[in-house]
Amino acid sequence: MKYFIVHSFTKRLDAGNPAAVCLVKDRPSDKLMQNIAYEFGLSETAFVEKKEDIYGLRWFTPTMEVDLCGHATLAAAHILWEQGLVKSDSVINFDTNSGILRVNKKNNLIVMDFPREDAVEIECPVELKKGLKVDPIFTGKNSFDYIVEVKSEEIVRALSPDFELLGKLDSRGVIVTSVSDSGEYDFVSRFFAPNAGIPEDPVTGSAHCCLAPYWTARLKKAKLTGYQASERGGFVYLEHTEKRVFLGGNAVTFSSGKLMD
Repeated sequence: MKYFIVHSFTKRLDAGNPAAVCLVKDRPSDKLMQNIAYEFGLSETAFVEKKEDIYGLRWFTPTMEVDLCGHATLAAAHILWEQGLVKSDSVINFDTNSGILRVNKKNNLIVMDFPREDAVEIECPVELKKGLKVDPIFTGKNSFDYIVEVKSEEIVRALSPDFELLGKLDSRGVIVTSVSDSGEYDFVSRFFAPNAGIPEDPVTGSAHCCLAPYWTARLKKAKLTGYQASERGGFVYLEHTEKRVFLGGNAVTFSSGKLMD
């Protein structure tokens, strides 16, 4: 099984979110895929399987399978084009647990067509407030995650969560966000997912399926640039429609190899 390590949402080898991409010929068992993801130890490992004119795609963290992952999808598309398995001007269709996801190239970006995930405002759970050690100005929840807006970019960057408390929440993870102080991007965010075995994810594409409509409503802008302010950091370029979000980003291959039998 050939594999590649790709850094997503960046042009640099020392930034973005690393994902493993495994090219599958004979589909391995779920247990084997989970074990491989555990051995890689990255936030996500993508398994890509050719199916006539479509590609099967599944994502695993070191501890569980997830239903939607942006940076590993971007990484998978990048490898299919880079390795010449798909023509550079062709759209890639991925068959996933979240339906058919279309990926193409536009203006030197890889653009992913993902389902929109609006958040509904809720009262902030005690574990969430104490776990983040902040006073939210908005708390919401979608089908995957909590989203918390705080007062400033400085607060987002300075967060030092209690992961044990966040792990008690009934969600995949927690998005924390604020409007940006910089003219370089519109908003900042960070993403914590201890329940998925990922204390902090460097750059989370699927979180932006919620962040895009959230900040469009507040900033009244059709196109947005988000910066995920983790230690590695990365940029996500956004547009959305009534039901879909278009996530744009770059990717760079860090390494490649072969898994031994």
